[in-house]
Amino acid sequence: MKNIYEVIRRPLITEKAQIQKETHHTLCFEVHRDATKPEIKKAVEALFDTKVDAVRVARVHGKVKRQGRFVGRRPDWKKAWVVLKKDAKMVEFFEQA
Repeated sequence: MKNIYEVIRRPLITEKAQIQKETHHTLCFEVHRDATKPEIKKAVEALFDTKVDAVRVARVHGKVKRQGRFVGRRPDWKKAWVVLKKDAKMVEFFEQA
């Protein structure tokens, strides 16, 4: 992985992620399946200009979905929780104008 825009796919904006962000200084992202913890750390620090303390990752298996008699499967993906340092600035995804 070379490009930081390939490593981080999108931020996860869920209720649980927002609680983690407010209480534990933690951000949640969907990342590339082959991304490693050092690559994720480097990408977040470069992209958001902040300091990262720790990175935790989890592989999420895709659901089996069906429509009538046809069965399909959603793709697997990887989730990353990025813990920022206490003195680092928090990243705001949606800022009010």
